[in-house]
Amino acid sequence: MPEPIARVAPSIGRRVFGIGTLALLGAICLILALGRDHSSVGFQALILAIGLGALAMAEWMRRATAAALILTDEGISLENGALLVPMDDVTRIDRGMFAMKPSNGFVLTLSTGIGRNWAPGLWWSMGRRFGVGGVTSAGQTKFMAEAISAVLAQRPAR
Repeated sequence: MPEPIARVAPSIGRRVFGIGTLALLGAICLILALGRDHSSVGFQALILAIGLGALAMAEWMRRATAAALILTDEGISLENGALLVPMDDVTRIDRGMFAMKPSNGFVLTLSTGIGRNWAPGLWWSMGRRFGVGGVTSAGQTKFMAEAISAVLAQRPAR
């Protein structure tokens, strides 16, 4: 495996807050849906579905944020070695204040689309855009973004 340049891991406090908020929403919705006699069965089913969805989302986020992202010369990959973004495909990085990016993160523009995928709180991909951030540490994502910017600056103009 190539030498890691940077690593972005979820912040424990942000992870607990994000998962806890989703779990609390789910629990409140379930209590509301099951704790009263509703005149509308459709409304009760909707609240029940929202509660179950929030609990499922909390579990999905818990699993997704158990891993970290690693930047190597090859690109951005998960700790298990699965390559998410090849470095050769990265054309631009956007980390400005008004960029459409995750919290404490950055967005990469790619030369080819990689489809839609999402690890709640850690990263997302949509077409030619790949975002990193959410429950991650601001210092780690800033360091990874600067490392990517340095690699992009050393490339010959395309």
